[in-house]
Amino acid sequence: MRRNIRRGLRLEWFAGLGIALAVPAMAAASSQATQTTLSAETRTVSGHTQATLSVSVAGEDGLPANGAVIIEDEGTQLAGAALGADGRASVVVGVPQGNHSLRAVYAGDSRHEGSASDFAGVHADASGSTPNFGIAVSPVSMTLVAGQSGNVTASVTPINSSSLTAPMFVTLSCSGYPDQSSCTFTPENVEILPNATAAVTSNMVITTQAQPTHGRAQPPAGHTSHPVAWAVLLPGAFSLSGLAFAVRRNRWLSRLSLIGLVALITSLGTTACAPRYDYYNHGPPYNLPTPSGTYSLVVSAQSSNGITATTNTTSFALTVQ
Repeated sequence: MRRNIRRGLRLEWFAGLGIALAVPAMAAASSQATQTTLSAETRTVSGHTQATLSVSVAGEDGLPANGAVIIEDEGTQLAGAALGADGRASVVVGVPQGNHSLRAVYAGDSRHEGSASDFAGVHADASGSTPNFGIAVSPVSMTLVAGQSGNVTASVTPINSSSLTAPMFVTLSCSGYPDQSSCTFTPENVEILPNATAAVTSNMVITTQAQPTHGRAQPPAGHTSHPVAWAVLLPGAFSLSGLAFAVRRNRWLSRLSLIGLVALITSLGTTACAPRYDYYNHGPPYNLPTPSGTYSLVVSAQSSNGITATTNTTSFALTVQ
């Protein structure tokens, strides 16, 4: 009976110790709350309103947060951006005519909880009569594991297309994507017809590079060393060895052996150190993987009438794991 009581007390003691050790660890692993702030400034560019949005995200400890933020207009996602090392991001978006309520939504990360800013009211004036267009992407943010690809829809919306006397051609491009990745559009050029009101879309593909499993690929199959090379190098090496014994007696043999040695070293250097030799005997090196992190991609839409060029942009947040 006493043994059972002692055993029970020991089990309770160990259980209490485990809980005491686990509680601080769980507290350390839990994420902390964040605060997101947003400010907006507007200006008129080429007959339509642009809003420059400044976003800041900090943890409850006052330190800047990392990750992506999304700009919303009354629930509709307009753009995405990556926070810098200072926990800030700047986003430029086109705003249609009328009143809008914008806010920034922070997605959170492994150490920080998500949060949203207060709404910022923005008013856009009439866009006038100058032909223009707006650019938007959906979705505005994406997370990819290195080696994966993602599809995004880019939409070009006509503005004042009734003023067009001929079709307007818009070229799409993007910048800011990380190394060892690519961003392509299909089609790369879209057409806006006079009096058109519907958006024209293009498929935007983001491709990343995976982490290699080996240092190098296998050498090309079927390639072996050439026997003629060995037929030349081996006798040459034996001949130099024989000349080495006669160097002390004849000075001209010393010079001849030195010339032969230089020729042999040169031959070896031009084969073993050559890129072609390295490729056939060791295989091609693998490409580096796409670095992990969160990036702000700038999606640009540009058109020109031969005299002036019109460029509108939006922002896209890409997270690579």
